[in-house]
Amino acid sequence: MRKFTFGLLTLLTVFSLVLTACGGGAQPTATKAPEATKAPEPTKAPEPTKPPVAEFECTDPLGCVDIAPGDPIRIAYMLVVSGPNASLGEDSRNGIEIAIDDVGGELLGHPIELVGEDSLCSPEGGQAAAQKIAADESIIGVIGTNCSSAAKVAAPVISDAGMVMISPSNTAPYLTDPETHSPGYLRTAHNDLFQGALAAEFAYNELGVRKAATIHDGSVYAEQLANVFAKRFQELGGEITAQEAVNVGDTDMRPVLTRIAATGPELIYYPIFVAEGGFITRQAKEVSGLEDVILMGADGMFTPDFVEAAGDAAVGMYLSGPYVAGAAYDEFLKKHEAKYGGPPPSAFHAHAYDATMMLFEAIKKVAVQEADGTLHIPRQALRDALYATKGFKGLTGTLSCTETGDCATGEALGVFQITEEVVAGGWPPPVVYTKGGK
Repeated sequence: MRKFTFGLLTLLTVFSLVLTACGGGAQPTATKAPEATKAPEPTKAPEPTKPPVAEFECTDPLGCVDIAPGDPIRIAYMLVVSGPNASLGEDSRNGIEIAIDDVGGELLGHPIELVGEDSLCSPEGGQAAAQKIAADESIIGVIGTNCSSAAKVAAPVISDAGMVMISPSNTAPYLTDPETHSPGYLRTAHNDLFQGALAAEFAYNELGVRKAATIHDGSVYAEQLANVFAKRFQELGGEITAQEAVNVGDTDMRPVLTRIAATGPELIYYPIFVAEGGFITRQAKEVSGLEDVILMGADGMFTPDFVEAAGDAAVGMYLSGPYVAGAAYDEFLKKHEAKYGGPPPSAFHAHAYDATMMLFEAIKKVAVQEADGTLHIPRQALRDALYATKGFKGLTGTLSCTETGDCATGEALGVFQITEEVVAGGWPPPVVYTKGGK
C-alpha cells in the first residue's frame, strides 16, 4: 500500500510537470509580466509605392510631342551651311551648340539631340528645309533661318506643322508685320527698322553725308533694309540720289555703279550678301566718279568671307550689324575659342545662343513629366510660353517678345569699320558707333 501510494504520487507529479511544460495549466499573473513589458517586435515598413498617375491626355489644340524615358529631346536648326554665305550658318550653329553645352547636354532628364537642314539663304532652300523638318513630328522647335528670304517661305510651313521657329538673324520687317506674320515664328535678331535707322543716323550725323544711294539684291531682307535706311536718311534731311538693284548671282556691277555715279552720291549703302557685296566693293573703285565715295554694307556681309571676296577695296568701308558686349559675352567668346579654335565667323552667334536658351526655358515651363520620365510637350502651350517671354536675360540684352515675335530691342547694334589689319586677317572689325553714340 505504501508502495502503491508512493508510485501514484510520483505519477501525478510527472503528469503535472508535463501539463505545465505544454502550457495546459493556469499561469500565474507574475509569469505574464515579462511579456507585458517586452518591447514589441519592429514591424517591417511596406515597400514604397509610386502614386498612381492618370494616363496623360493631350488636349493641346496643336497636339503634343511624346518622349519616352531615355529618348532625346530633338531640336533642329535650319541654317545656311553651304555656298558663299555658309559662315552665317556656321556662326549660328556654333551658338546653338554652346547653349546645349551650357545646360549639360540634357533637359528634364532627357539628352538633347540637334539635327539640321541647309536652308541655302534662298526661298527654294527655305522651302525644302522646312518641308523636311515639318515632316518629322518628333522635333520640338527650330532655330533658324539665317536669311529672311528663306524664312518668308519656311515660316508658314513650320507654323502649319504646329512647330515653333526662332530666328537668330532674320531682320526683315516683313516677318513680324501683323499682316504677314506666321504664328509659329519669333526672332532674337533685331528688326531692320532699328538697323536701317542706325545706319542712316551714323551716315548723316557722324560722317556728315548729305547725299546717299542704295543697292539691294531683290531679297526681302536687302530691299526692306535699304528702304528703311533711305526713309530715315531723308527724314534727317538727306537726299537719296538713287535706289538701284542687282540680282543674286550677278558678277558685273559696273552698269549699276555707273548709273549711281551719275547722281553724285557721297555714300552707297548696299545691305546685301557676301558674293555680290564683294563684286560691288571691288568694282566701285574702278568706276569714274566713285573713287572717293564712302561704302557701307550691313550684317549680311559681316564675315571674314566678305573681306576675302572684296580684298583691299574693303579697307575703310563700314558695316552695320549686331554689337554685343559684357562679361557674359566675354565668357561665351572664351568657350567659342576653346571649342572651335577661333573667334565667331559672323555676327549672330549670340542671338542663336539666346534663341536656344529661350526655347529650353519654354520647354521646361510647359512640359508634363510622368513618374517614369516620359515627357509630353504641348505645342500650342510652347508657342504661348515663348510669346509670353518677358525680361529674359540673354547675351544680346534683355529680351521681351511681342505678339508677332519680335524679341529684341535694337539695342545690340553698331557700326564697324574694316581696317587694313582686318583685311590682313585681324577679324573682327572694331566698332566705331553704337546706338548710345560711341
